[in-house]
Amino acid sequence: MVRSDNKLLFLGKADDEYCARAAEFCKSRFERLTICLGGWGDAFPGEAREWEGDYIISYLSRWVVPEFLLARVRKAAINFHPASPAYPGIGCNNFALYEDAREYGVTCHHMAAKVDTGDIIAVRRFPIFKEDNVASLLLRTYENQIALFMEIAGMIADGKELPRATEKWTRPPFTRAQFDELFRITADMSRDEIARRVRAVSYEEYQPYIEVNGIRFIYKPTEDKPSTT
Repeated sequence: MVRSDNKLLFLGKADDEYCARAAEFCKSRFERLTICLGGWGDAFPGEAREWEGDYIISYLSRWVVPEFLLARVRKAAINFHPASPAYPGIGCNNFALYEDAREYGVTCHHMAAKVDTGDIIAVRRFPIFKEDNVASLLLRTYENQIALFMEIAGMIADGKELPRATEKWTRPPFTRAQFDELFRITADMSRDEIARRVRAVSYEEYQPYIEVNGIRFIYKPTEDKPSTT
């Protein structure tokens, strides 16, 4: 298979199996490739700051790409967002579960100075089931996201023009403050509201909480007594 001569910068998440698959695909299809992987809190890599070339691909990356680097790209800087255009920003799958959405998806879009606002390239959708929780929805999200990545990155490697979707983002990006608020449970909330929040945020070590006199207690509806964090 002929490897593309386009110069590509791949930004991704460290220690992630899906990101590793995406990076390996890029290695097989691009001759001039720079890969930078990192986690939350890691400084934006110096190698990326000095880079200039044809394409930037951000895939589950924990970094916001600086404007000066976006301006340096010759062809396109694109991001793969793990949600449909109805859920930009942080905590997207959590808000979809909280709102009891019937459909979800993944989005490929051009990067802009403001996160999750650039023109949309392609969307891949799938249903949300009543039985879904954070773990099951994330699994299907990542499987659909890697499939969309292979499709779009393959088009770039083959020298094809990127598609242009007619879809638009439907709301401003969710913020960290909105996401954090989703974890909070209070005594005046209805049973339905509590159930929606529990479903939306319960995932491994991440759990909803009740706060009393400044002390947070993990909310576990199957237990008689909550435990302190």
